[in-house]
Amino acid sequence: MFTYSGIIMAMTMVAYLALVIGLGVYYSKKNSNVDDFYLGGRQLGPLVTAMSAEASDMSSWLLMGLPGVAYLSGVADAGWTAIGLAVGTYVNWFVVSKRLRIYSHKINAITIPDFFKNRYHDEKNILLGISAVVIIVFFVPYTASGFAACGKLFSSLFGMNYESAMIICAACIMVYTLLGGFLAASTSDFIQSIVMTIALIAILVFGIFSAGGWGNVVSNAQSMAGYLSLTQIYDPESGTASAYGLLTIVSTLAWGLGYFGMPHILLRFMAIEDEERLKLSRRIASVWVVISMTVAIVIGIVGNALSTEGVVDVLEGSDSETIIVRITSVLSALGPVPAIIAGIVIAGILASTMSTSDSQLLAASSSFSQNLCRGVFNIKMSEKTALMVARISVLGISVVAVFLASNPDSSVFQIVSFAWAGFGASFGPVMLCALFWKRSNRQGAVAGMLTGGIMIFVWKFLVRPLGGLLDIYELLPAFLCALAAIIIVSLITPAPDKEIIEEFESVQ
Repeated sequence: MFTYSGIIMAMTMVAYLALVIGLGVYYSKKNSNVDDFYLGGRQLGPLVTAMSAEASDMSSWLLMGLPGVAYLSGVADAGWTAIGLAVGTYVNWFVVSKRLRIYSHKINAITIPDFFKNRYHDEKNILLGISAVVIIVFFVPYTASGFAACGKLFSSLFGMNYESAMIICAACIMVYTLLGGFLAASTSDFIQSIVMTIALIAILVFGIFSAGGWGNVVSNAQSMAGYLSLTQIYDPESGTASAYGLLTIVSTLAWGLGYFGMPHILLRFMAIEDEERLKLSRRIASVWVVISMTVAIVIGIVGNALSTEGVVDVLEGSDSETIIVRITSVLSALGPVPAIIAGIVIAGILASTMSTSDSQLLAASSSFSQNLCRGVFNIKMSEKTALMVARISVLGISVVAVFLASNPDSSVFQIVSFAWAGFGASFGPVMLCALFWKRSNRQGAVAGMLTGGIMIFVWKFLVRPLGGLLDIYELLPAFLCALAAIIIVSLITPAPDKEIIEEFESVQ
């Protein structure tokens, strides 16, 4: 089952997994209460804050999905997606991060549902309950998609049984998250961002060299109609180009709206030790995102040239997402050192998935143990008991996610796209209004959250299939409808109490 190079790659990846589990054991001693477990005691430094946020954001699609799209159809689809995400990343750090850190600290919120409840003084826990359910509904299958991606990676590389590979990866993620909580997840995400960066650079350099140089890569891309255009998209089946219109561009850019509602990213803003250092974090995160996505797209273009040169097979459909894995296989056959580098590259793909799954596990478990059990159902427990329940929640959600991921034919990236839209529309408008509009009230927030979540399903399954002008990414119309619902309902219902207004104005 294993070749010589495969054994070296496997040993490299095992060493990496041992490292992240070791982090969990180390940080398990630093968790004395649920605030430590879910928010790390608000003691993250600017570098870890920036890189862990972006690593938890850039799941396996950075090293699989984005290069795959560029490989097949050229620059337009992948490029506009990257532009939307880059702009969304910067705006989220620039507009949301500092005010959310200060506001959440002032009202003693350690989760996103906590923030919504305390911001609007929701004594009935309606916002707490709805937001906790939204997180569980979208994050459990999202986590399952990460487990599935890990299983497929090991299965395709080493010929392992899919379910066994998936369960091993899920167990590793669960162990270090269960033991170390937020600090372990954030520190491992920081390391994973470094591994992802090494993987991207190594594959880019080796790919250009194997394709015969940058000139050959450019010549190959220019030979395909519309491949390098931002207003045309290449069709590999017909060999022709079709228009990539304004409506499609706007729809693709809408991916950037999702950042305002991503719990696992927003939690990093809440957890930094000093809000004044968020400016440094913003710069680090923005630069890394732009560079990493650019390199990922270029790798897809290089991969196409490698197929033309016969270095790797011609890939069709979803197989294009394995282009980095195919290049890695070629690299690993060149000797022990290249095999170690190949192992690091594969660990980078694994890291990109793990860095998202651990954050999702924490967010989903906090919604169950902290928001539903202690908040909505008012179950009294000591800090020690609450910490134990938090860890049991991580275990329970992991088991459910493993069950959902048991089907090897499950579509990883469709789930990711849908969950991204769900969080962006359900939480994004509410978060922006909660932070920046003092006239918004509890009724408006409830209306916006429900409208955003419902519209995702309505547009995805009922409206978008009609095609034409309605065939746009569901996040955009759902986000706009949710924002309109917040504004309208807030204005036709009583203004917030004086205490809420004063609290809002005191957050500078």
